[in-house]
Amino acid sequence: MCQLLGMNCNVPTDIVFSFTGFHRRGGQTDHHADGWGIAFYEGRGCRLFIDTKSAVESPVAELVRTYPIHSLNVIAHIRKATVGHASLENTHPFVREMWGQYWTFAHNGTLRGHAPDFARSEMRFRPVGNTDSELAFCVILETLWRTFPNGAPPLAALHAALAEVTAKIAPFGDFNYLLSNGDALFVRCATQLAYIVRKSPFTTAHLTDEDYTVDFGLVTTPQDRVAVIATTPLTDNETWTPIAPGELMLFRDGEPAAVAPR
Repeated sequence: MCQLLGMNCNVPTDIVFSFTGFHRRGGQTDHHADGWGIAFYEGRGCRLFIDTKSAVESPVAELVRTYPIHSLNVIAHIRKATVGHASLENTHPFVREMWGQYWTFAHNGTLRGHAPDFARSEMRFRPVGNTDSELAFCVILETLWRTFPNGAPPLAALHAALAEVTAKIAPFGDFNYLLSNGDALFVRCATQLAYIVRKSPFTTAHLTDEDYTVDFGLVTTPQDRVAVIATTPLTDNETWTPIAPGELMLFRDGEPAAVAPR
C-alpha cells in the first residue's frame, strides 16, 4: 500500500513541514521505496516533481523539502509498487488537462480486474503507463468529460458525478485517492485516511517521522487556514480526524466544504 499526502489552503502555503515527515516514509520509517511524486498548483499552472528513487534517497525530494513552494492545493504520493513496475510513467501523481484545467490524481490501494466501460481507442484520456491507478484516473476523467460535455459543472454536481463513477470502480479493490483541479481537493477514503485543519489560534506541531517541531503561530496570520490530509497522521501532538471508509470529501479554502446531498 502507498502513502498519500494532500494539502488545501485558503492562501498559498508551503508544505515543507508536512513533507519533511512524509518523505521519511519513502524507505526510512516505512517500506515504500518504489518512487514518489508531488504536484503543486500555482495559479493556473501545475508544478510536478516525480522520481523513481525512494523519497529518502532522491535529490529531487531534498529540493522539495527545502524549497518553500507556495500553493493552494498539493498532492503527494510515495509508492509501493503492486501493479506496474517502478518507472516514471507509473509514478504518481498523474496529470491531465480537462476543461482548460490541470487535473492531478494519486491513488493508494490495488484494483484488480477493473476495466473501462468504453473502448480504449475511443477514450480521450488514455494511460501512458501500466498501473491500475492511472487507468482509474483516466476512467474518472473520461466519465466526467462525457457527463458534462459543455464544460466544468458547479462543484456540487461535479462531486455527485465523481461519487457515482467512484462507486463503480471501488468494488475492484482499495480505492483511496486524492484528486484536484487546482480549485478544490477531492479526498476519497476506502480504508485509511485522516485530516487536520490548522487555523487560528495556531499551536505547535511535532512530526511523527522526524524529531522536528514548528510553532505555526510564528509563521502564519490569523486569517490563514490549512487542511492537511494523510494516510496516517503526520504529527503526534495534534488531533487528526479519521475519514470514514466510503466517504468522498471535498476540501476548499482550507477546510471541508459542504456539498448538496445526493
